Amino acid sequence: MHYTKLEIKDLNRIKRLRLMNSITGIKSANLIGTLSESGNTNLAIFSSVVHLGSDPALIGFVMRPNNNVKRDTLNNILETKHFTINHVNSNFVEKAHYTSLNFNEDQSEFDYCNLESFYIDNYSPPFVKESKVKIGLKLHEIIPIKSNGCKFIIGEVEHVLLDDGINFIARRIN
Repeated sequence: MHYTKLEIKDLNRIKRLRLMNSITGIKSANLIGTLSESGNTNLAIFSSVVHLGSDPALIGFVMRPNNNVKRDTLNNILETKHFTINHVNSNFVEKAHYTSLNFNEDQSEFDYCNLESFYIDNYSPPFVKESKVKIGLKLHEIIPIKSNGCKFIIGEVEHVLLDDGINFIARRIN
């Protein structure tokens, strides 16, 4: 199979989306948790999370363009400057994908998707209790991507919470 730039452009929207989302290979699924200034929780699935360095410890993700779609995740990060990244595992992968549905600002994806929020002292954004790897971050930088209107959101790691059974990480750091 060979697609040229023109053939890719001419694919219908869904086929082009599926092709482009698949060609980079297997990606991790993560839920980004935020809290608005008014106290509403938000949870959204992302597959574009990347580590950017360890000193300082930075992690980034790509936020798609607004295109007249409300982006509660971005709005909450801009308001509070904090967010969480939570690994999706096989125990709740289907529930995690439901977070991509359109919710009103006052509707919690945690409630609708039957996921439990988890908090630590002196840190406001929610973690996903079911996640085995939870990361708390503070907004470090937002880089606009001019070519398509996306934004690269970079956070500095403030907290890492690992379940006891996370052997693949424990082996790397011991």
